[in-house]
Amino acid sequence: MPILCDRLLKLKEMFNSKFGSIPKFYVRAPGRVNIIGEHIDYCGYSVLPMAVEQDMLIAVEPVKTHILQLANTNPLYPDFTTSANNIQIDKTKPLWHNYFLCGFKGIQEHFGLSDLTGMNCLVDGNIPPSSGLSSSSALVCCAGLLTLTVLGMSLSKVELAEICAKSERYIGTEGGGMDQSISFLAEEGTAKLIEFSPLRATDVKLPSGAVFVIANSCVEMNKAATSHFNIRVMECRLAAKLLAKHKSLPWKEVLRLEEVQAKLGISLEEMLLITEDALHPEPYSPEEICKCLGISLQELKTQILSPNTQDVLTFKLYQRAKHVYSEAARVLQFKKICEETPDNMVQLLGELMNQSHMSCRDMYECSCPELDQLVDICRKFGAQGSRLTGAGWGGCTVSIVPADKLSSFLANVHEAYYQRSNRSLAPEKESLFATKPGGGALVFLEA
Repeated sequence: MPILCDRLLKLKEMFNSKFGSIPKFYVRAPGRVNIIGEHIDYCGYSVLPMAVEQDMLIAVEPVKTHILQLANTNPLYPDFTTSANNIQIDKTKPLWHNYFLCGFKGIQEHFGLSDLTGMNCLVDGNIPPSSGLSSSSALVCCAGLLTLTVLGMSLSKVELAEICAKSERYIGTEGGGMDQSISFLAEEGTAKLIEFSPLRATDVKLPSGAVFVIANSCVEMNKAATSHFNIRVMECRLAAKLLAKHKSLPWKEVLRLEEVQAKLGISLEEMLLITEDALHPEPYSPEEICKCLGISLQELKTQILSPNTQDVLTFKLYQRAKHVYSEAARVLQFKKICEETPDNMVQLLGELMNQSHMSCRDMYECSCPELDQLVDICRKFGAQGSRLTGAGWGGCTVSIVPADKLSSFLANVHEAYYQRSNRSLAPEKESLFATKPGGGALVFLEA
């Protein structure tokens, strides 16, 4: 904790010079790395993340006015001031302060409050932005927790996670809730299997003979600024509806692929066989989807698709469903191996991570050339498994590396990926680092 203490003291000084007063308390929420289970939380399936040591830290002072003043220690993020009772979130611009406003508004709406006190807040984050380590969700969670604290209200960690997951959708991202859940439910020293409906977290003890290493591809990906992410969410929704129709289920109420499996009461392996049978690998046009479901184009656009996916011309349903059902099975296999601790545990876990990357690259198409290159380099220099983590299309990879190979692995990957392509401009610590499971969100009363 000494580094955190230094950061708190520095934040206190900066807060004083910015606002001319001392913070009343501080809130921290960590970023996360998803070890396995990519793009399946919003389909209703379990995921296996852990919190990282990097986090968002906010110094807070409630004030008597109704003014919300937000500032950031990073000069790239400009100050923002608004009325606490008139929160407007612009979906067209995923600016940093909008993520804060999501968390603030989520708590405000949960309690049905209209007359909110103002506050001065100074934000300090050391999670690399747009890297797939969940800096934006950490900011939403921080804002939710500090708003709750200022109001003197209390909620369970699970309730907070659910409110923050829901409120991040104000920015236009149709996420599934993994990021907010691990930010609140994380515990030092253990990864978590996060399950949904109802939300719950189970400890997963990672192998002691291996280290998880995060490597940033230095290609930035902002989920809220691009349509890739939301198109995948809709492709999964459409696949679920077509599979449900194929099996004569009430498809109109089905939103997630997991619901189809639950209604049929069959295994993931059987769902993969049904997908082969019911869907074709060629992309579907909106017209073909309408024909399959017996609805009009207008109904498809207004009742099923999200506003930012209404003009999409083709949907790959077979590939997305194949990825989701196979990835959901890999998560359960990963947990089982961690519990059974076979001698070749690291190798087996690595193979699952490699299969996950292949599926993300080929079936979900959420990789990019830099991520594929970085994964290859990591495997070449000793990783037993390596895969993209976070939404993809840029951001980071996560690799499982035998502990005795760590120092040579870091040196070789640094030279092969960062030095050769002049990517070493990124701060060293942010580009390539070993990580261990960190703790969840906290409130500090003193610096």
